[in-house]
Amino acid sequence: MRVEQMQRPCEQGSDSVQNHTRNRDLGNNFTVGFFDRNRDDVAAKGYDPSRLPPGQYLTERFPVLHVGDVPTYEPGEWSLTITGLVDKPFTLSFDELTALPSQTITTDIHCVTKWSKFDTSWTGVRVKDLFATAGVKPEASHVMGHAEFGYTANLPLADVMRDDSLVVYAYDGEPIEPIHGGPVRLVVPHLYFWKSPKWLRALELMPSDKPGFWERNGYHMYGDPFLEQRHWGD
Repeated sequence: MRVEQMQRPCEQGSDSVQNHTRNRDLGNNFTVGFFDRNRDDVAAKGYDPSRLPPGQYLTERFPVLHVGDVPTYEPGEWSLTITGLVDKPFTLSFDELTALPSQTITTDIHCVTKWSKFDTSWTGVRVKDLFATAGVKPEASHVMGHAEFGYTANLPLADVMRDDSLVVYAYDGEPIEPIHGGPVRLVVPHLYFWKSPKWLRALELMPSDKPGFWERNGYHMYGDPFLEQRHWGD
C-alpha cells in the first residue's frame, strides 16, 4: 500500500463553505443569511426542503474532508474482513466482493461539517448479506467499521442491517476515487457521513457499543443529521 499527501480539510477549496469560513468574522448575520438563502434555493430548485436537515446547506459538489493521508493499493492488496461475533469469519478480496450480488441506491448524504449532497448514486453489497454469510451471533448488538490508519466508526447493528447500508465500490457508476474512500467504503446514508468510513478494511460485530475515532474526540455516538447529533450532548 502507498500513501499520498492529501488536502487538509481547511484546503478543500471546492465549495461555497470556504467563502463562508473566510467570512466568519462578519458575525451571526452572515451565517444565518447564508443558510437561509441556501434553504430558499433548495425549494426554488424543486426539491422538498424537508430533505435538508437543520443546520445543513446543499451543495452540488463533493467536498473532500478527512484527516490523514490517502491510501492507494497495489492490485490484489486490498481486502475486507468480517469478524467479531460471527459463526464464520471470512475475508474477501476486491474481486470477490465485486462478484457478489450488488445493489445500487440513490440517496442523500449529510456531512457533519454541514454540507449535504442530494441524489448520490452508490453501488455495492448490502452489509446484511455479508453478515448473513458470516452468521451473526445472538449477542451481537453493534458494529465497528475499521479503516486504514486505525480509523474506526461505531454503529448499531440495526442501522447497518438496513437495505440501504452498503459496502460500496462504485460512485455514480464509476470506481470510487481514493480521495472519496476508494476502492471500498461503507455507506450508511441516514447518519452523518463520518459514520460511513472511507478505505474500509473490516467490519467487527461487538456485544456492546464503544466509541470509534471521532466519537473519542467529541463527536456523537449515533449521529442523526435530522436531530443535529454532531457532538457529545447534542
